[in-house]
Amino acid sequence: MTALSLISASAAAQDMVFPKGGDIPATFVPVKDSFSYVKRDVMIAMRDGVKLHTVILIPRGSKLAPMMLDRTPYSASKLMARGGGGPQLEDALFPGYAELAHAGYIMVAQDVRGKYGSKGDYVMNRPIVGPLNNTKVDHSTDAYDTIDWLVKNVPESNGRVGTIGTSYDGFTVLMSLVNPHPALKAAVPINPMVDVWKGDDWFHNGAFRQEMMSYVYGQTAKTDSGEEWFSNRRDDYATFMHYGSAGAYGTAMGMDQLPFWKRLTQHPAYDAFWQGQAVDKILARSPLTVPTLFVDSQWDQEDIYGAPAAYAAVKASPNAHFVMGPWYHGEANREASSLGVLDYGFDTAKAFRTGTMIPFLDANLKDNGPAVATPAVSVFETGTNAWRTYSSWPLAQGLKPLYLTANSALSFAPGAAGYDEYVSDPAKPVTYRNRPNAAPYSEGSTWSKWLVDDQRFASGRTDVLSYTSEVLTAPVHIAGQPVAHLFASTSGTDSDWVVKLIDVYPDQYPLKPEMGGYELGVGMDILRGRYRDDPARPSPIPSNQVVEYKLDLPTADHVFLPGHRIMVQVQSSWFPLYDRNPQTYVPNIFFAKPADYVKATQRVYHAPGQASYVALPVVSGG
Repeated sequence: MTALSLISASAAAQDMVFPKGGDIPATFVPVKDSFSYVKRDVMIAMRDGVKLHTVILIPRGSKLAPMMLDRTPYSASKLMARGGGGPQLEDALFPGYAELAHAGYIMVAQDVRGKYGSKGDYVMNRPIVGPLNNTKVDHSTDAYDTIDWLVKNVPESNGRVGTIGTSYDGFTVLMSLVNPHPALKAAVPINPMVDVWKGDDWFHNGAFRQEMMSYVYGQTAKTDSGEEWFSNRRDDYATFMHYGSAGAYGTAMGMDQLPFWKRLTQHPAYDAFWQGQAVDKILARSPLTVPTLFVDSQWDQEDIYGAPAAYAAVKASPNAHFVMGPWYHGEANREASSLGVLDYGFDTAKAFRTGTMIPFLDANLKDNGPAVATPAVSVFETGTNAWRTYSSWPLAQGLKPLYLTANSALSFAPGAAGYDEYVSDPAKPVTYRNRPNAAPYSEGSTWSKWLVDDQRFASGRTDVLSYTSEVLTAPVHIAGQPVAHLFASTSGTDSDWVVKLIDVYPDQYPLKPEMGGYELGVGMDILRGRYRDDPARPSPIPSNQVVEYKLDLPTADHVFLPGHRIMVQVQSSWFPLYDRNPQTYVPNIFFAKPADYVKATQRVYHAPGQASYVALPVVSGG
């Protein structure tokens, strides 16, 4: 073999030997010239030096484009890589955001401090700087600093920014309105967390939403939310009954290690801790200077209180606009032609996004944007299934009492004296839906649809009172917030009261036969009796004495059609969504002991001067 051939053989052999460092290069730059967008990952420094991970998605060819910012605890990278990403905008973004990108918007997602790629400490719903936050930073300052960086460092933008987001991200949108950056020109909070004691994620009127324990666990156990919640049972009803109290279950799951869980269980009442975080109260302190579209879902299973409350706090401002769709939590961002058994005949969410939201944003964010006047109020009227626009909300100018009367009847006139009674047994609590009750975020769960479940499963129980009107001969249109007034007694010293306003379909319903006799919840909620007089200062209920309870039901725009009937149900548990009331007054129900749980005889009165009723926001003439 010649010297030349030896050299050639040696070179060939060298080509077959793996290189130093292996087969993965130190850096790899994928070729994405065919992609319809450009994505940038950056770390943006806040005023305290902490850097927040931010993903900027720029539609290819963008010039002088407005930016939409979503600040999230759920991973900015995932938010900007729907289904793993791909060459088209629809591969990277969920439908609502893809439509915005197609409409010429630069989409920006940011991990809030302490989550996923962002540095710093994570605090659940970090309060604004003040008595509950002794640092110099909060979501308001972080939004301000982020917007300031974006308008100076994204050359494709026109220097105008809008904030948008759903649920927790909706909460960060509202925080951006507190001392807003001058470049913030529009905001769209969708189903925002606003008051987590009165009616959003953690409590409803003092009753703890224990089905949200898995969320607290997953959100606060690790920075990347990577710790999986597990249960040895498919049925949460059985799981929560096994452990007894929410506090005992939390201890069994190791949640005593979680600072937020400890704070939550130490503040069961509406004390300064919760009042100081109520976003509607914060917004009410200053005029609303940024045009804002408050988006609500009529059947929001997580944050049904937030958007109407935040809007009500600032609705005197011409910058405030209110939207309510026939959706579950977050469905405004997706396809929404139906919800459970309800079929609307068209994509109600897309109609909102293209007909209201994008024109609203274009008018406020684009150079020479169209001079479109966004309606003050846009709501979907369920029952007739059509979008309506109004100049104010609530539409109803007053409330009309619908009385609970003898013989399980409902009437717009008071009935004869009397009462109805049932025994509430904590050992056999009323379920919030048919069993098995799958955990909200478990595989196969239909959590998002439970508010439109058929309520006949409850009306057949002996510990649920059901009152029904005569068959309607004319439509009854409600548009606002129903309010339940119960005159009731309990043999215990504490009690929960659940009131449900229900639309009962005709027994025969040819348009959709499977809905014959269907009992559709229109507005349902719960009140923990110890807070009847003062949410901040609980007190025992005087045993066997008639007490008045007032319970605001969720906002609705609904028409009870001719041929339908109106129903009201009353019960004293809603399990396992809400923890059981032991019906014995204890200092903190989170830590109630097994012996504390006792049966109680509950009476609901319809006597003169003690007539229980639901005040309906009936629209005049309908």
